[in-house]
Amino acid sequence: QVQLVESGGGLVQVGGSLRLSCAASGRTHSSYAMGWFRQAPGKEREFVATIDWSGSSTYYADSVKGRFTISRDNAKNTGYLQMNSLKPEDTAVYYCAADTGTSGWSTIPLRYDYWGQGTQVTVSS
Repeated sequence: QVQLVESGGGLVQVGGSLRLSCAASGRTHSSYAMGWFRQAPGKEREFVATIDWSGSSTYYADSVKGRFTISRDNAKNTGYLQMNSLKPEDTAVYYCAADTGTSGWSTIPLRYDYWGQGTQVTVSS
């Protein structure tokens, strides 16, 4: 099993930045894709970004492309989501997830078998 704990959320003004972290523990010696998803009130959970095991391949939702950067440090068992130029529509609970079925990346929530508890990001105007 893999346990995931997100941190770094908070309240930020429009145009500001936040860096989310996702600390993994448990069966972290196995390769897995890592993804970030978000869910705003009254909306479905949506894909934000994903990264492969090596960290060399990433993919982003169009809504965050050019503003968010996903990365990972496998030596520290930690993933990151750097969020810049934040907008009010970025307000949501952000979740990190691990897909232990692949070392590549994945955009499909159902592929991910482990999830963190989420961290709130609020962008105020």
